[in-house]
Amino acid sequence: MFILGHIGITLGTFYILNRLSSKKNLLVNVPWIVIGALLPDLIDKPLGRIILADTIGSGRIFAHTLLFGLLLILAGYYLYNKGKPELLIIAGASFCHLLEDQVWNKPVVFFWPLFGWEFPKDTISGSFLDYLMIIFTRSYIPGLSNVFISEVIGLLIIVFATCKILKKI
Repeated sequence: MFILGHIGITLGTFYILNRLSSKKNLLVNVPWIVIGALLPDLIDKPLGRIILADTIGSGRIFAHTLLFGLLLILAGYYLYNKGKPELLIIAGASFCHLLEDQVWNKPVVFFWPLFGWEFPKDTISGSFLDYLMIIFTRSYIPGLSNVFISEVIGLLIIVFATCKILKKI
C-alpha cells in the first residue's frame, strides 16, 4: 500500500467506526489521522532505506512493529486522559497502517524483538531513488494488484471525504 491507500483507507476506517459508534464521539480529526496513517513510513523509510541502508536496508523496521504501536497507544491514552487527544488519534491511525501493510505476515518485524534484534532486508535493493521508482511503478500502473486497488480505493475515499468537508463549509 502507498500514500493514497494509507490515507484514504484509514480515513474511511475512522469514519465507519464513528458511524457505528453509539455515541458518535469518535475523534475524527483529518490532519491527525493523515499524520498517523503515514507515520510508520515517515519514520522507517528514511531511517531504514537511507540512514541505515547499509546495515538494515528495509523500510519496515521499528515503526512497523507491534511494540511501537502499543507504546504509541499507551502514550496517546495517557495524554487523552489529560485532555489532549491528538496522540491517541495518531496512534490509532498508525495502528491502521500496520494492519493495512499486513505486517503480521512478517512476524520477525511485527513482533520485534521477540524473534531477535535483526530486521529482514528488503527484497528491493539499490538506492533510495531506485526503490521509490520501483514502488511508484508497482503502485500506479493500472492492474489488478493489491497496491493499485488499495490506491484507487484510498483515492475514492479521499475524494468522498473532501466533498463531505466542503459541503460543511
